[in-house]
Amino acid sequence: MKRLIFLFAMVLGGAWASWAAPPVPLTTLQAIHALSNAEADRGLPVAFEATVTYFNGSIYALFVQDDGLGIYVGPKPDYKLVPGDRILIRGKTQGSFRPIVLSDSVSLVRHGDLPKPVPATFDELIRGQYDSTLVTVHGVVRAADKNADPTRGTAFLQILTEGGYVHAELKGSDANALKGLLDAEVEVTGVAGGEFDGKVQMWGVSLSVSSPADVKILKHASASPWSLPRTPLDQVITRTHVTDSTQRISVHGTITYYQPGTSVVLQDGNKSLWIETQTVDPLRIGDVVDATGFPAANNGFLTLTGGEIQESPVYAPIAPLQVTLNDLTWSKHIYDLVSIEGQVVMEVRESSQDEYVLVSGGQVFSAIYRHPPAGPVGSPIAIPPMNQVPIGSGVRIAGISIVERSNPYRNDVPFNILMRTPDDISVVTRPSLLTVRNLMIVVGVLLLAVLIVGARGWAIERRVRRQTTALAMIEQRRSRILEDINGTLPLAEIIEEITELVSFKLRGAPCWCQVADGAQLGNCPPKLEGLRVVRTEIPAHTGPALGALFVAFDPLAKPRNNEAEALSKAVALAALAIETRRVYSDLMHRSEFDLLTDIHNRFSLDKYLDLQIAEARQKAGIFGLIYIDLDKFKQINDIYGHQIGDLYLQEVALRMKRQLRGVDMLARLGGDEFAVLLPRVRNRAKVEEIAQRLDRSFEEPFIIEGQTLHGAASVGIALYPEDGATKDDLLSAADAAMYAVKRSKRQVEDSLAQNL
Repeated sequence: MKRLIFLFAMVLGGAWASWAAPPVPLTTLQAIHALSNAEADRGLPVAFEATVTYFNGSIYALFVQDDGLGIYVGPKPDYKLVPGDRILIRGKTQGSFRPIVLSDSVSLVRHGDLPKPVPATFDELIRGQYDSTLVTVHGVVRAADKNADPTRGTAFLQILTEGGYVHAELKGSDANALKGLLDAEVEVTGVAGGEFDGKVQMWGVSLSVSSPADVKILKHASASPWSLPRTPLDQVITRTHVTDSTQRISVHGTITYYQPGTSVVLQDGNKSLWIETQTVDPLRIGDVVDATGFPAANNGFLTLTGGEIQESPVYAPIAPLQVTLNDLTWSKHIYDLVSIEGQVVMEVRESSQDEYVLVSGGQVFSAIYRHPPAGPVGSPIAIPPMNQVPIGSGVRIAGISIVERSNPYRNDVPFNILMRTPDDISVVTRPSLLTVRNLMIVVGVLLLAVLIVGARGWAIERRVRRQTTALAMIEQRRSRILEDINGTLPLAEIIEEITELVSFKLRGAPCWCQVADGAQLGNCPPKLEGLRVVRTEIPAHTGPALGALFVAFDPLAKPRNNEAEALSKAVALAALAIETRRVYSDLMHRSEFDLLTDIHNRFSLDKYLDLQIAEARQKAGIFGLIYIDLDKFKQINDIYGHQIGDLYLQEVALRMKRQLRGVDMLARLGGDEFAVLLPRVRNRAKVEEIAQRLDRSFEEPFIIEGQTLHGAASVGIALYPEDGATKDDLLSAADAAMYAVKRSKRQVEDSLAQNL
């Protein structure tokens, strides 16, 4: 029995020793390459030799290669290596697009030669076949520019190869050398890599090039780009030529978002894809479908263009994935169906969408629901009622994660959530009871208690009274600022009120605001030398900052506890004021201008026509009115579709504006009807001359998306007060004159048809 116990103890001891022993390091690059990303993420130790193929200490980029295999190594900044060095790398593995190595130490073994580069095609590179391997690429340089970051010491080359573009980062080049590369046929040697999105999905090809000597010019450009004949700006598109041999592919997944006629999002596991499609079939979110189209990368996002959808009887909706703010700002869930909680700070209803502005973890983002597309022409657009959520409510949002840019190496990417239905926003918690009114009641109760008890004497009572008075004044001024934001006070005066409030809170410290692309407002000291200046950006809920708020303090004064709070509340008020004014300006523009053609609408014409009549009566003057109706516009819509019809209307408006003077006003009355107000004319002949110019503007055909359209219009004129002394009379007279022209055209057409 004792022998069995002893033997068992030995077995256990041996097992424990084997478990406790550290794993054996991987000693070859081939062994590291054989790992999956899941295995590499375990941080396995490595100790292997390889040859340096690229090193840039300013960005800590190191590629090595051995026996035809390459890998990326995250080095430390104090290494000094050159291509061809044979080095010993010790560190641990990590998963990425392919396994990489994070080095603990790098030792120089000897100086040597580079491995022979492998000739590579675009198709091989986009598949990642030669990832981290030294290759040569043949192509034509389309762009050559210095890096915007001078610390990198690199330049960018855009090289057109047979199959697609390769983006090369060239280490150490000057501006003159770059200019000589434009349009040259070159052979570039560098380490193959990729451009990735937030999910570490490869969407483009990159090369890391060690020196300008690795760019060999095979054939210089036939002519300098700066000696080419100048092309008129309106004829640039006539010089384009595209040959696209991209092959159609097929994908499979579950629909998580659908906007008929625009887009579909498919998700399969943790992979999602945005598909551009014109289908209007009655697809459901949750349907399992097949899709076919052409792969593309749009600003770093993988997409499928020209998408077609094939339905299946399977319905398997996907539950939104609960995510954190950090997950979304790292862009790890591009186009994924996600769910996140936040607090509503603003609601905006527009004709095309509903937008909820939310805050979560100090980050501002938007949840957007896009309204269904319009029905047939003339049919009413049924916009569902907006899901009203009390401001300040805690909500849970479900929808598709969309980001402004895809970058897997930064964690500050702005994002929004694209909701599928109005019900994708649900209230989790009601607004807080900590309102200004409730706070004032609490302060009053506390003051009353202090007065009744009187336990701590006159000094404490006086201090509490002083603090309460200050709070009341601050709240009063803040309430007045909020009223002014919702009123008509100019934005500059509101910003100045905010800077004065900050100065009041911080005991008279000078405060001023620099509005982005705007004025400097407030109290800025003439000399800032020697002062402690605190700068706080004014954030926007989307896009760049709206400006910055500054406060100057005596450098000898200790920072006050309420500095950060005062500045935080001030920038929130400033952001609300600036964005409210922008929303108001946008609404005013939409009320007076046609959304399709960006010219005045009927409401705007009526207003200016009334003003023109009043001015003409005051000065006993005259003015003209022209009525234009497009001929056979319905046939254009029926034959070419409404998209071509809309582009035709935009081009018509642009041509007619070119025929008018600066004082004339062109307006779209609706559909295919336009009008022109001519405030400064001397007689009817001048009105007729302008009307003839408008009519002749249709003589040249319209080239729209490859279609040639022959447009025409019927034009009628009226003169105030000869043809009418009121707005309605003038419009009726011009309309009648236009219809007389239209009838005359039809009679001529009918006569020609009978003769034929």
